Amino acid sequence: MSTKLRRLLVAVLLMPLLGLGLATPALAAGTGAEAVAVGGSAGGSAADNPAADIKDRLAAIPGMTVTEEKPTTTGHRYFLLTYTQPIDHFRPWLGTFQQRLSVLHRGYDRPTVFYTNGYTLGTNPSRTEPTRLTDGNQVSIEYRYFTPSRPEPADWTKAGIQQAATDSHRIITALKRIYQRAWLSTGASKGGMSSTYHRRFFPDDVDGTIAYVAPNDVDDREDSAYTEFFRTVGTPECRATLAAAQRELLVRRDRLEARYVADNAAAGSTFTTTGSADRAYEAGVLDVVWAFWQYSTEADCAAVPVAATATDDQLYAWFDAQSGITGNSDQSLAKYTAYYYQAGTQLGSPSFDVSHLKGLQHYDYKELYSPRTYVPKSIPMRFDPSAMRDIDRWVKHSAERIIFVYGQNDPWGAEPFRLGWGSEDSYVYTVAGGNHGSNIGKLKADESAQATAKVLEWAGLADPAAARSLAQAQQIPPFGPLDEEGLKLERHRL
Repeated sequence: MSTKLRRLLVAVLLMPLLGLGLATPALAAGTGAEAVAVGGSAGGSAADNPAADIKDRLAAIPGMTVTEEKPTTTGHRYFLLTYTQPIDHFRPWLGTFQQRLSVLHRGYDRPTVFYTNGYTLGTNPSRTEPTRLTDGNQVSIEYRYFTPSRPEPADWTKAGIQQAATDSHRIITALKRIYQRAWLSTGASKGGMSSTYHRRFFPDDVDGTIAYVAPNDVDDREDSAYTEFFRTVGTPECRATLAAAQRELLVRRDRLEARYVADNAAAGSTFTTTGSADRAYEAGVLDVVWAFWQYSTEADCAAVPVAATATDDQLYAWFDAQSGITGNSDQSLAKYTAYYYQAGTQLGSPSFDVSHLKGLQHYDYKELYSPRTYVPKSIPMRFDPSAMRDIDRWVKHSAERIIFVYGQNDPWGAEPFRLGWGSEDSYVYTVAGGNHGSNIGKLKADESAQATAKVLEWAGLADPAAARSLAQAQQIPPFGPLDEEGLKLERHRL
């Protein structure tokens, strides 16, 4: 039975429940029942008038406020906005908060790309790879509970993936009054995860999804894939050099940590969340090899300090480049509380073998290297092991029109999404030697053309045969002035 047929049968079965008012928002997803409530009446509004200025159309959508229009390149207009969202989509009477988003307007005759990086909102105009490929509009959102898109006081139990997916659903439904051509969704890392979760709960909101470097930690208790990754990635020489440099950061702890404490004091950093500067330093050391493979390539191994001959200055500078001297301070961690909370309650988090550091650690590895370390103790956390299992089942049994792109040497890809018997028109690609910045443009030529053809097809720009022909001839548009800010964001994604 096809996925579409299964959803049709579910919709038929839900109709009596909807009539009785018994179906929840999640069960009613994709039925269109929310359209009137979200978008308001279809008639008599500037939102529905193609002749009206785009700024006026956006402002006319109920709950939408245009806060700023920023200058951008010829052919585009760029707006920062807020949208009123329920704190709890299943109990909307509990109150609302303002969620930030942006709209990069290209034209009503173009497809629209819905983008989340899974974190805060970049506030300068930029385009994702699918937006460049389709020359489309782009709607970008700030993930709920990243400031300032956070209710105060914050009920952290409402920071989960289904609540966030419903945020996306409401915004897409509202903006389809204006952008009526095909929609795609995209994101990288946590954004790739988020775009997949959104499709699980609202599979018909968009016509296709391109999810980059998205981890899929189905069983948080079983992390042997990460240990196997670090046992085999790169060359034996590179792995040995990295392990020795990491160990040396703990061998010279007395000298290097003293510098770490002094530099953080000068920066005004505190360590209430992690518990102490000593814990923060050790947690940072545990991160360095992961961070190297996340952002670097095998060619960068030549620049790793050689433990036996490196000066303290060289080791400390390398530590700073990988983990960031202030990265585990209260001030830095506060920006990512929502991520670590999600990792500790639904998403899961990686662990791996660190036996080469035996005898040098002050703390239990699994206790220190866990999301709980990075979330203020005033916020309760309880892990739900069913959340990612549900997503994984959906991808394997029901997913349609999703492209997953991974990097061969990216540790976040050690536990990837895998397709199953029920996955339709969906694909997984891997960039040879690629890191966490892997994308369609970095695939080998034939795979890049295949993936590009699917993006064009799903965007409604060509039928399958024409899309393949276009993709063979089309180069991935290069980053231009409009895209520099987005490039910076991609380099720093978690």
